[in-house]
Amino acid sequence: MARIQFIFCSSVYRLQSTTSEMETELTENNSQVKKVETKSEVLSVHSNDEITQDGSVDMHGNPSIKKKSGNWKACPFILGNECCVSLAYCGININMVNYLIKCFHQGNSTAANTVNNWAGTCSITPLIGAFMADSYWGRYWTIAVFSTIYFIGMTLLTISAFTPSLKPLCKVSDDDHNASTAQTGVFFLALYLVALGTGGITPCVSSFGADQFDETDDVEKKKKSSFFNWYYFSINIGALLSSSVLVWIQDNVGWGWGFGIPTVALAVAIFFFFSGTLLYRHQKPGGSALTRIAQVIVASFRKRHIQVPDDNSLLYEVQDKESSIEGSRKLEHTDVFLFLDKAATETDNEKCKVGNINPWRLCTVTQVEELKSIIRMFPIWASVIIFSTAYSQMSTLFVEQGDTMDVRISSNFKIPPASLIVFDILSVMFWVPVYDFLIVPLARKYTGNQRGFTHLQRMGMGLVISIFAMVVAAFVEIKRLKMVAEHNYYERSYIPMSIFWQIPQYFIIGAAEIFTYIGQIEFFYDQAPDAMRSLGSALALTTQALGSYLSSLLVTIVTHITTRHGKRGWIPDNLNYGHIDYFFWLLAILSFLNFLVYLLIANWYVYKKPTGAPHISKQGTQKAH
Repeated sequence: MARIQFIFCSSVYRLQSTTSEMETELTENNSQVKKVETKSEVLSVHSNDEITQDGSVDMHGNPSIKKKSGNWKACPFILGNECCVSLAYCGININMVNYLIKCFHQGNSTAANTVNNWAGTCSITPLIGAFMADSYWGRYWTIAVFSTIYFIGMTLLTISAFTPSLKPLCKVSDDDHNASTAQTGVFFLALYLVALGTGGITPCVSSFGADQFDETDDVEKKKKSSFFNWYYFSINIGALLSSSVLVWIQDNVGWGWGFGIPTVALAVAIFFFFSGTLLYRHQKPGGSALTRIAQVIVASFRKRHIQVPDDNSLLYEVQDKESSIEGSRKLEHTDVFLFLDKAATETDNEKCKVGNINPWRLCTVTQVEELKSIIRMFPIWASVIIFSTAYSQMSTLFVEQGDTMDVRISSNFKIPPASLIVFDILSVMFWVPVYDFLIVPLARKYTGNQRGFTHLQRMGMGLVISIFAMVVAAFVEIKRLKMVAEHNYYERSYIPMSIFWQIPQYFIIGAAEIFTYIGQIEFFYDQAPDAMRSLGSALALTTQALGSYLSSLLVTIVTHITTRHGKRGWIPDNLNYGHIDYFFWLLAILSFLNFLVYLLIANWYVYKKPTGAPHISKQGTQKAH
């Protein structure tokens, strides 16, 4: 018995020793993995070919392994998310004006202003989401947080349309059924939670998708360019379903179902997004971009009397290969906006100072170049506003033009003029694969550019195509007015000219989109500083809102000028007496002049010059605070 006990105790001891050794070895291995933070340390575990070189990390803050993360294997979750998010947003936006008129008894102008104010808010809130993503949370957690807000808003909107006590009675003729204060309050709370949610998501999804491709790898860099095309394609699939199926459900089945289906679509979108969590690559947030910009401006002003050295190598920069900004590469000096270089000019006292540098008095070259990059992009950004003005006609004058045409497909079916936007969506869905599979490979043979065309070349092509869209719209209107004059149709509500004459102008606008808008998204992602890429995407989105505002301003100015001395003007209530063809010609001329200015801006533009390795801190997992 004693021998058995001895053997048992010895075995237990050996087992404990072995377990202790295994735990020690495992702890050492874990410590070794946790220490893997910079490129030089990673090389002891993985070769350069096995890890990404753009500073991306996995969910736990460790360097991303190429075979296990990112690339196209992660993109289906992101593209599926965006398709469902687009369906949810468009499911509210496209037909909201009718809901406000029928159920909240708002007048046409009041309802239009309500939708415009809400849409304008949706264009401003991306700046909030972009700031949080770039500065503190990272894109993954920003999408996660704002998706939750978005879903709460959509759920509340659906409940308000289903629950009897919260649901306004859609009886336009009965003033006693006006929405109560509680009903109105719940509705607008839900609507603006949606605005906040969609704003937080929108600038991050495209950037997060592009983050899945290592731009230091030539093969993955080509795929990144292709990603933006399919990202836009996914948006239009959601928009197509909303503008057709959902609008019919809202008008014929009920608003509860009409809002409930987009809510379910958003839940599916969130599920898609989180399903790919283990595959994603993350770029770490770089701290407050606004603070860094302010530091450069303040430091430059403080040193306004200091002479900048002729040799830019004498400007202040950290000596490491890595940038001092989290998740960002160094940027080489550029010879533009030289006044800002004063912020990186060292005084005699600063040269002798040992220890931490005050960033409000002395900034690195990379920090200065960040601000220069943003300033350089603004003229390109501004040149897309005119394009957006032409693009916005699809929801205004194109629809009003269609209202005066024959919308009958058969004796029992009429096509709503606003539904012709489907042909714009179909155009995008046609041209995206044509561009990706045919135009780009062919262009590569002649340009030598792996993208086929540079970002600026692609955007310029879209600007030219948009001119032809306005010209075609003008010619359609000329033909329509000619028929009105020949047959004295001035007082008729519509003339016997098929609305399908409008298809070419919608189709051409769709073609212009895949050049200018997709090129713009890719341009702002690529040229924005590494730690400000969500902000770049947010800026790209604001051009659409400003284009709509400019269109309204032009209509107001044109109406004021052309209605003098009792004239009907270009855009009267009865378009048979008007000349919206003149307005289309005006847009065509403005678009042409804008293109000429764009050529000068594009020729002047200096692309950013990143160098070195991205800075990765010793902190692991990125979390929302």
